[in-house]
Amino acid sequence: MSQQVRDAMVPEPGALDGTESAQAAGERLSDPAVRAVLVCGDGKLLGVVTRKTLVSQVVAPGRDPQTTTLQEIAEPPLFTIDASTDLDEAFRMLEDQDLERVPVVEGGRLVGILSRTVLQRRLAEDEPPSEDLDP
Repeated sequence: MSQQVRDAMVPEPGALDGTESAQAAGERLSDPAVRAVLVCGDGKLLGVVTRKTLVSQVVAPGRDPQTTTLQEIAEPPLFTIDASTDLDEAFRMLEDQDLERVPVVEGGRLVGILSRTVLQRRLAEDEPPSEDLDP
């Protein structure tokens, strides 16, 4: 039986609610390891906020980061993947789109994050060992 994205994703990606402030996203993004903050409302993925989003939507126009909500500035995700997608197909999709991480959805609800690195490792583990040819 082939494995699906849900078997390799990181569950509960720690999204922020759309009613949270831009400042809350900024605090998360101050960690160099965090490249984007996922924004949800009622469990559904509303969008993504990056450092670039904060600069263009909050800092440059002079908006107050404490009163600007994430649902006002979140950008639609460039790409999402369904939890039931086959892992091989998911890997091809991430390669084709040149994405490192992608939100995983199920019926529009955010259920996890799929990392290309984790996916590569998972697929490598599942490959049958090559047979050594003894002379």
